[in-house]
Amino acid sequence: MKNHNHDKKVLVTGGAGYIGVVQIEELLEKGYAVKVLDTLYWGEEPLKHLKDRIEIIQADIRDVDPSIVKDVWAVIHHAGLSNDPMAEFNPKANFEINTEATKRFAKLCKENGIQKFTFASSASIYDKGLLAEDVLQDENSKVEPKAAYSLSKYKAEQELLKLADKDFCPVIFRQGTVYGFSPRMRYDLVVNTMLKTALMTNKLLVFCGGEQWRPLIDVRDVAQAHIVALEAPKEKVCGQIFNLVYKNYRVLELAHWVRKALREIKGLNPEIEVDYSPRRDRSYRISGEKIKKVLNWEPKISVEESLKGMIKKIEEYKYTDFMNPKYYNIEWMKLLSEVVELQKKVKRVF
Repeated sequence: MKNHNHDKKVLVTGGAGYIGVVQIEELLEKGYAVKVLDTLYWGEEPLKHLKDRIEIIQADIRDVDPSIVKDVWAVIHHAGLSNDPMAEFNPKANFEINTEATKRFAKLCKENGIQKFTFASSASIYDKGLLAEDVLQDENSKVEPKAAYSLSKYKAEQELLKLADKDFCPVIFRQGTVYGFSPRMRYDLVVNTMLKTALMTNKLLVFCGGEQWRPLIDVRDVAQAHIVALEAPKEKVCGQIFNLVYKNYRVLELAHWVRKALREIKGLNPEIEVDYSPRRDRSYRISGEKIKKVLNWEPKISVEESLKGMIKKIEEYKYTDFMNPKYYNIEWMKLLSEVVELQKKVKRVF
């Protein structure tokens, strides 16, 4: 049967990243043609199973040639520095990449007639800290992000909304903390971290008594949401902000889900160690009702289902060298920075 999407090419920025690789898999599953724009900090290995089906452009989002978007129908913009440690490691690059480059790239897309542009923002802009009032926040809640990462995402949102008109349709997703397996795996996200620690040590470490709230969503649900926005009528999504969350979980509850999955899949029963010492941590809950009402769509993959899949996939892909820096964004970027500096002095290795 002829697929109606094959002549529609979607550009995925950050397509070799944790969410990006899964995004490409989901787009290909729906028959779209896919072009990838990525710096390839992690190389092409995460994309090796897809390479013969996609076009890969290695480039920095801060310096994009206009020709890249000439044959593109829509853009899914995942590229960016991805968490607080990365932003704090290099605040200048964080602002340049997450805010300024997003603004310039969106303008470039608009100038070249691209209408749909989805943006991976972050629900961390809602964070007011563990000691703040516990309220459920929606897309109309007042936000005052202070951290470098969340502030850079919020400012990018504002720039995109300025560009929205009848011809250019930006859609913003405030994504909860993501969990689940990706060929470009990460073990620095709360559920994935807990699973990794339990597999390594048969223990689950919970801080702040596990009282912190986290809005969580599986990586495949995130990818699906971006596709739903591309396929939705413009009048429903243009200039709209949508929260992405499967459910809000307390961190202690997550530890119990991890233990349950490990018990059922591997017969393990890790000990949960709870530390009640006060420390600075994020805590916030968000509502996912808007996307349900406007687009009749909601995330489907629970933490339990995702964990069971992750346990199997980690073994299948042999991603069990858990301390390898490639699974931790900040550790990998520090390592790359050191290598680049060394390269200026060392002209030859062998």
